[in-house]
Amino acid sequence: MKIGVADTTFARVDMFKEIEPILKNAGAKIARYTVPGVKDLPVACKILFERHSCDIALALGMPGAMPIDKQCSHEASLGMQMVQVLTGKHILEVFVHLDEGKPNEILAIAKNRARKHALNALALLKGKEALSPFAGKGRRQGKEDEGPL
Repeated sequence: MKIGVADTTFARVDMFKEIEPILKNAGAKIARYTVPGVKDLPVACKILFERHSCDIALALGMPGAMPIDKQCSHEASLGMQMVQVLTGKHILEVFVHLDEGKPNEILAIAKNRARKHALNALALLKGKEALSPFAGKGRRQGKEDEGPL
């Protein structure tokens, strides 16, 4: 199993450091591709799939708090959706928006979200039903789970 990790220099937290031990402990091979910003993540993920034979990708990004940053993150999301459809492979978007909290909260959110999505990636590689026991459970990445209704 080979997991691609695309991250950015714009991010204020190195989320890769949070997930690398999790992925290595699971026996995954990792291909990392660092790009400037979130709009560069779709092509980075496509390259990780096509040139580096990755089975799944995690896209780690930290869009800013301004309206233009929201627009850029939306465009990046659309690009990643296209890559997923074209390749038939999952990209887990691990975005932490800088307006989600104060700096110390952002750090905690980033670490939590990255770790939980790394575990989600590993589960998805096990098969299409690996996450089924958790359907409808209100699980969250970045914050505490909400729980089912």
